[in-house]
Amino acid sequence: MTKQAAYTQTEEQVLSSVQSTKEGLTSAQAKERLEKYGLNALQAGEKTTLLQKFINQFKDFMIIVLLAAAVISFFAHEGAPDPTDAIVILAVVILNAIVGVIQESKAEEAIEALQKMASPVATVLRDGEHLHVKGEEIVVGDIVVLEAGDVVPADMRLLEVNTIKIEEAALTGESVPVEKDLVIPEGEDVGIGDRSNMAFASTNVTYGRALGVVTATGMDTEVGKIAHMLANTEESKTPLQENQDALGKWLTIMILVIAVIIFGIGLIRGYEWTHMLLTAIAIAVAAIPEGLPAISTIILALGTQKMASRHALVRKLPAVETLGGVEVICSDKTGTLTLNQMTVEKMVFNNEIHDATEEMNESISAVRMMNLANDTKITEEKLIGDPTETAMVQFGLDKGYDVRVDLEKHPRVAEVPFDSTRKIMSTIHQLEDGNYLVAAKGAPDMLLEKVTHIEEHGQVRPMTQEDRDTLARLNKEMATQALRVLAIAYKYIDQVPETMDSESVEFNFVFAGLVGMIDPERKEAALAIQVAKEAGIRTVMITGDHRDTAQAIAKRLGILRPDQEDGVLTGAELNEISDEELARTIEDYSVYARVSPEHKVRIVKAWQADGKVVSMTGDGVNDAPSLKQADIGVGMGITGTEVSKGASDMVLADDNFETIVVAIEEGRKVFSNIQKAVQYLLSANFGEVMTLFIATMAGWSILEPIHILWINLVTDVFPAITLGMEDAEADIMKHPPRGKSSNFLSNGVLPSIYYQGFFEGGVTLFVYWYATHVAGWGVPTGETMAFASLGLIQLFHAFNVKSVYKSLATVGAFKNKMFNIAIVVSALMLLSVLVVPGLTTVFSVTVLTLEQWLIVLAAAFSIVPFVEIAKAIMRGMGLDQD
Repeated sequence: MTKQAAYTQTEEQVLSSVQSTKEGLTSAQAKERLEKYGLNALQAGEKTTLLQKFINQFKDFMIIVLLAAAVISFFAHEGAPDPTDAIVILAVVILNAIVGVIQESKAEEAIEALQKMASPVATVLRDGEHLHVKGEEIVVGDIVVLEAGDVVPADMRLLEVNTIKIEEAALTGESVPVEKDLVIPEGEDVGIGDRSNMAFASTNVTYGRALGVVTATGMDTEVGKIAHMLANTEESKTPLQENQDALGKWLTIMILVIAVIIFGIGLIRGYEWTHMLLTAIAIAVAAIPEGLPAISTIILALGTQKMASRHALVRKLPAVETLGGVEVICSDKTGTLTLNQMTVEKMVFNNEIHDATEEMNESISAVRMMNLANDTKITEEKLIGDPTETAMVQFGLDKGYDVRVDLEKHPRVAEVPFDSTRKIMSTIHQLEDGNYLVAAKGAPDMLLEKVTHIEEHGQVRPMTQEDRDTLARLNKEMATQALRVLAIAYKYIDQVPETMDSESVEFNFVFAGLVGMIDPERKEAALAIQVAKEAGIRTVMITGDHRDTAQAIAKRLGILRPDQEDGVLTGAELNEISDEELARTIEDYSVYARVSPEHKVRIVKAWQADGKVVSMTGDGVNDAPSLKQADIGVGMGITGTEVSKGASDMVLADDNFETIVVAIEEGRKVFSNIQKAVQYLLSANFGEVMTLFIATMAGWSILEPIHILWINLVTDVFPAITLGMEDAEADIMKHPPRGKSSNFLSNGVLPSIYYQGFFEGGVTLFVYWYATHVAGWGVPTGETMAFASLGLIQLFHAFNVKSVYKSLATVGAFKNKMFNIAIVVSALMLLSVLVVPGLTTVFSVTVLTLEQWLIVLAAAFSIVPFVEIAKAIMRGMGLDQD
């Protein structure tokens, strides 16, 4: 059985290809096909077990380095192994792995949500009877009856239609329900949205009824193809994970080089090789910022809390940092950039265009008639019906006209329903004087053929050719703005025709006006796009709507210039372009219209191939594969399907595009704060390594292993974590995105680590040298002063890393209260071992005199003016503008 290009086949060809008839299958045939081809259900990919997820957390290069450091540190002591450092490192690694497993526990939700969308019950024709069967028991060849309110159970070729409309927004992005017909579209590669003779699984019938034959079930349906793409989309590493890998490799190379040099120098100086091996390992372990993964996780978690308070719900922690690097936002149009709600925007009456914001009421005949010729049901909660019709009723209500009151006085007594051939709907209403009012609405070209008169300023007169030319011009003017235009007309009759058809009713109408509707752009979205543009972020619109509609909305949003006619690519045109050509020309296009789910994934991949960090925003099932493919997928919390939410890294609780820009700002702040933590930790550790390295070469006994361990414990964690609570720098959204080439060591961080680490090490060595070689206070005092100086200089240095280039006076040295507390607590913990009896013995330190303390404090504080001067020089050289 074939299901290919069912929309291109005639009724006879389709029925033949699926081996069925219009009378349907027999129960025996259905049972046989169900056993052969399986249930009409979506299949999830192979799930990752909890143990596999946990093991996967240890594949990160930085984690491997830390595990090696834990093993090394266990043996890196004279005499018996010391487990203290190893236990600390292992605790950090395991905690990080547990957090990672929690993050990924919902990774398969997208497929599960798709499975839940299957139709629970469908009406089929079997054995010549109408039967209600479970959606999963539908088979290819079944004849299915569709009615308003039904969920389409499988992909089907329509055989009979009766003014049926199907809402396909979740699948195609089309903003209004699609009117179906039996017309065979031209061409073999027509997009889903243009297959008007097909109904697709998981879409909703909003109006009318139809009969169709099932051509595809389960994973062979269009929604099944989306499920397949979701299951097979490769999970790429986030920039954060790539950064940590790169940092881990850089540290490993640096550590190995230093360890080998120290080991070699020690052998040359005549030390025992076992002693030098342990010394080299101890220095190497000192260089590992074992708290960095945990600190990064904490900073990310703080970022998620901040985002949640601003309506951005992050599902995966690394997504917070990824947001900060976004260069391109690929956004679905319907419901994301627009309201997903048809709205009256313009009206034509008295041969003039009027904006919907103007004063109007039922005295304007067009307002009244478009509400009377309308099937919308009004409830206390909402308007129920076709979005085009509900837009008209809502407009009337907004203008103080309640059609329900009018209908009580002038009830509908007859009607000629809308159909796709004549494209007109007419209703007949009883009047108090015994006569009848006929109200009509329809396609302008069709209804105007049935108009003989026109109402102008309350007076009715014969319609002239000049009137028709004027209306044609006004109709075109609204259409070029991508408004959906309907004509409104009416007439009075003295009796209801015996035959209710177009010939008997629809003639000699009085033209009342035109109404132009559109799914309007979100005002806040336009402002957010402008903010994003100032931040160097490009917004790209991707939609299933027609080219003209997409182009008009894009101009109104500022994605395209008002005079721009290029920059738009349709799905059909996209099919003619290879992936290589698309990647080469991707920056030429800002709008994609009439696209399929496969197109969206191609577009995202093309931007990624161009080296960009890509965010994809969407709310429909059709958006799910591209949401998953993107570096950061953003789903809609209110209008979004469970499928799109499950495939997303972040969900907007308020469905507000503006929230994306807010989240990007928060993401930039998070990355900046992690950079600050990296700069602080690595410059401190580099200072320690340089101190031990040079002291070893000089033959000095300057710091004991317990001194290094205690300094790392009290000065690393609290200050680094609270640096993650720093406010965003004022101009953070005035800079272009950092891009994929950027990392934790970019933007001046690496050279800062070098010169600041050298200074810390140099000051510590100077204090030791002065105490032992100039003042003659002896090695124990020299070691104590070096220990105190190295610990305190790191705490003073924490203030410096609030900005790579900006002065402390600019960023505010004491604005962060939690940071201030962390510095005080760390200082007290550091100093306690220098003054508390008992602890001084454990840490092998001496009690310092006032003079010695003054030297230590002066040396430690010296890093603040030193870095301030260095920053001033770098600003003068223009390095802060790079």
